[in-house]
Amino acid sequence: MSRRVDRMEEACKEELSEILQREIKDPRVGFVTITRVKLTADLRHARVYISIMGNDEEVRQSLEGLESARGYLRSRLGKHLRLKYLPEIDFHHDRISQQALELDELLRRAANDGELADGD
Repeated sequence: MSRRVDRMEEACKEELSEILQREIKDPRVGFVTITRVKLTADLRHARVYISIMGNDEEVRQSLEGLESARGYLRSRLGKHLRLKYLPEIDFHHDRISQQALELDELLRRAANDGELADGD
């Protein structure tokens, strides 16, 4: 059963990514990447983790745009995947990409500070 859920999660991620890239024209939806999809065992609920590049306002607007497109995304997903039930979609902002960028910046600063200390 878990292999089926894993396959469906990957299929949902790929299809939703394609739909977002090709069909969603809402100007509020900025640079959004689906990082992962987690489905319940009964495939009725999908938690879609998204990474959004931009400042807080751009993130907020992108989330609003995605929320307004939820029904459309769900119906398009149903046309692409053959499921008995269409999963309810819940979007969750995945901050891992932003955290990785911040960590990279901290490491770069620490390395630069270390070079300055060694040079003294």
